[in-house]
Order: sequence, then structure tokens, then C-alpha cells
Amino acid sequence: MDTLSYKTQTPNAQSVEREWLLVDAEGQHLGRLCSKVAKLLRGKNKPCYSPFVECGDYVVIINADKVVLTGNKMTDRIYYNYTGYPGGQRELTPEVLMKKSFNKHLKAGKHPLYLRVMKGMLPKNRLGRRLIENMHVYNGAEHPHAAQNPRVIDLNTIK
Repeated sequence: MDTLSYKTQTPNAQSVEREWLLVDAEGQHLGRLCSKVAKLLRGKNKPCYSPFVECGDYVVIINADKVVLTGNKMTDRIYYNYTGYPGGQRELTPEVLMKKSFNKHLKAGKHPLYLRVMKGMLPKNRLGRRLIENMHVYNGAEHPHAAQNPRVIDLNTIK
């Protein structure tokens, strides 16, 4: 019996085929949207998924300012930061983070609210820090990634 045919194929960074996906956030709930995008970034929707390899796709999210938070979460939810200094505890709400996203000094494609939410859904190691760079978030319908021909994907079909 040929035992070489039973070897398990482990994906590596060169063998993974990655594509660009376009997601429209208009009318979507923030947490559900980000949890599905986290699956796409990790590559959990692919048959070649491996937990220690960057095998996910690049994701472009448009209309990020039209995302929905249920109830009073936009003003009542509080994200805490601690700078490490006495009196250095900072409080931010999603409303403040959404206003910061319109700041011209921020790097294009880096939305503070989405970064905050997505960091909690990805691994807390160097793989997670690399995966978060594959997500590009824009407030309007325009994005500078048209040259990559992103495929439009409906998140309601992803489980």
C-alpha cells in the first residue's frame, strides 16, 4: 500500500490563493458584520484553513458610516483604554469613534470603530496583527481598491 498518498497537505503562505472581497455595511449590525468579516480574514470559510497560517482574504468594507447598533449602544456602550500612567484611563463610545473616522489625519482605510471591534475577534498575537491589516474600511461608497477587482459578497449568505 502506498503510504505517500495519505500525507496531509499543510498550507503555507505561498500556496494559499487569496482574493479581494467587497462588503457593503449599509443596514448591517456592527457585531454580526464584524464576526463574519473575521471569518473571512482568518480563512475559516476555505477548505485549506489552518489556524497558524494567514490564509484569509483581503476585505474592503464600504458604507461603514451606515452601520447599525441596536438600542442605545451608540451612546451608552463604553470602550476603556488605559495608558499606563496614573489617571490615564480613557473612555470612548462608538459615537466618538465614528466621529473620529471622518478625521482627515487618519490613515485611509483605518476606521477606529471597526479596528476596535475586530481586534477583539482576531487572535491576540502577531498573526492577528497581520490579519487586521488585510481589512480596509471606508465611510462612503468609493474606495481606492478598484484595481484589485474585488468580488462583491453578501454577508447574509455566510454562516
